[in-house]
Amino acid sequence: MTRRQRGGRPRRLPVRFPRMPGRRRPRGLPGLLVVVLLAIAVFYGRWPAPPRPDPDLHAPGAYRVERVIDGDTLLLANGLRVRLIGADAPETVHPEHDVEPWGPEATAFTERFVAGGEVELTFDGQRTDRYGRLLAYVWVDGRMLNEELIRAGLATAETHYRFSEAVKLRFEAAESEARLAGRGIWAE
Repeated sequence: MTRRQRGGRPRRLPVRFPRMPGRRRPRGLPGLLVVVLLAIAVFYGRWPAPPRPDPDLHAPGAYRVERVIDGDTLLLANGLRVRLIGADAPETVHPEHDVEPWGPEATAFTERFVAGGEVELTFDGQRTDRYGRLLAYVWVDGRMLNEELIRAGLATAETHYRFSEAVKLRFEAAESEARLAGRGIWAE
């Protein structure tokens, strides 16, 4: 069905569908899309659920430690690695570095600290580092491993990262205490 417009080009006439009594017909592609989506929702009996975050990455709570990698890194039983927020222990397993002084002692300290295997993780700001490790505070019986490692002189306080200012002050105080006492890396 076409008619000629001025200029000689054919013009298409709209196709009219019969109207059903009591129902309004959606107009155009957006209306058709709405009808299709509603039909799918009715067919499945619910709207699609929003994606849920991975609970291992976002839920503070109790976790089982598989093993200690080095003084400031743990491997959890679920396969995730945890890096202590704000504490930097000497290296023991870095592929491009030799074992650093006090590194084995830091690793042994962390192994003793988490000896029971159960730890509590809490998060503060960024959840993972550039290597995909969880960034967390590690707690055992109400004591924070991050802070105790620094207080023992087996890690330095790394306060230039983004995390709680109150915790940064705790870490700086722990490092000052270790320096004054000449513990670990501060021994001379």
